[in-house]
Amino acid sequence: MTVGTADGRGWRAATRDALYGPEGFYRRPEGPAGHFRTSVHASPLFAGAVARLLCRVDEALGRPPVLDFVDMAAGRGELATGVLTALPAEVAARTRAYAVELADRPGGLDHRIEWRSEPPKRITGLLFANEWLDNVPVEVAEVDSAGVPRLVLVRPDGTERLGEPVAGPEAEWLARWWPLRAEEGLRAEIGRDRDEAWASAVEAIERGLAVAVDYGHTADARPPFGTLTGFREGRETVPVPDGSCDITAHVALDACAAACALPGVRLLPQRDALRALGLTGARPPLALASTDPAAYVRALAGAGEAAELTAAGGLGDFWWLMQPVGVPDVLGE
Repeated sequence: MTVGTADGRGWRAATRDALYGPEGFYRRPEGPAGHFRTSVHASPLFAGAVARLLCRVDEALGRPPVLDFVDMAAGRGELATGVLTALPAEVAARTRAYAVELADRPGGLDHRIEWRSEPPKRITGLLFANEWLDNVPVEVAEVDSAGVPRLVLVRPDGTERLGEPVAGPEAEWLARWWPLRAEEGLRAEIGRDRDEAWASAVEAIERGLAVAVDYGHTADARPPFGTLTGFREGRETVPVPDGSCDITAHVALDACAAACALPGVRLLPQRDALRALGLTGARPPLALASTDPAAYVRALAGAGEAAELTAAGGLGDFWWLMQPVGVPDVLGE
C-alpha cells in the first residue's frame, strides 16, 4: 500500500527522511552532541577503554601491519579522535581509522581519520558502533481493537493512525522475536532492518571484533508499548519526523545477534564491559590527598566519570553486543 505523506506513512520511511534526508537531523551543524549526551561525550575515559579494547584485538590478531578501527555513526568523529589520542604510539602508527557518518566531514578533524558514508569492505581490527543501531529506522506495529497487529502510520506533525495489518517478512519477524498478545494498544518496533544492518557490518570484518553499544532488550523483557521516542536539546520529547529531533528506539539485540550466525557472540551490560577494560569508578585512597593533592583531585574526577559510565539506571545500562570474527574472546570474564 502506498500512502501519501500528508495521510501518513510508515515510521521507517518517515524516520529515514527525518534523520538522514537533505534537511535531516543528523545533517544539522551542531551534530548529535548538541541534543543528547552519549558515553563518548561523557568522558574521555570511554575512548580510552575502547583504545584498550583495540589493543587487545591487535594482540589477538598478532599485531598486523595495518590495524583497522571503524567508528560507526561517528557523529563528528569524537570517538575516533579520542581512540587515536589514547593509543600507544606504536599501535597508533599502524592504525587506520575510519569515521562512518552521512553528514559532511567536520572541519579540523584529525587528518589520520578517513571520513566515509559506509564502512570499508575488508576490515582487520575493531568495528565499534556506539548508539548506531537505535537510529536504524524501523517500522512500528500496534494491536488494534480486534487484536490484529497493524503498521503505525505517522504524519509530518507526529500524529499517528493505524494502517494495514503487518504482513510478510515483518510479520515473520514479529512472530519470532516480538510476538504481540491480542490486546489493544500493545506496540512493538520491528527490528528486521537492524538485524540486516548488523549482519552486513559483521560481514565486512575479515578478522577482528564488531561491537554494538545501545540501549536494548531481549525476548524475556520486551517493553509492552515499545520505546520509540525523540530527543531535542538534551531532553526527551515526542518523536516528530520533521528533522527537528532525534528519533530513536531501543534495540532487540538478541535478534541482531542471531542474524550473524557466527560463534562466540556475547551480550553484556556496559558496566561489566568497561570494568573488564579497567574502569572501576573506585575512589582513590584518601592518603593520596596528603601526599599528592593534585593527583588525588585528578583521580577523584576520573573516578566520578568512570562511575557515570558504569552507573545503574544510566549509561551503565547500555548493552554491548560483541561479535568476534576469527579471534578468541578478548574481554575475558
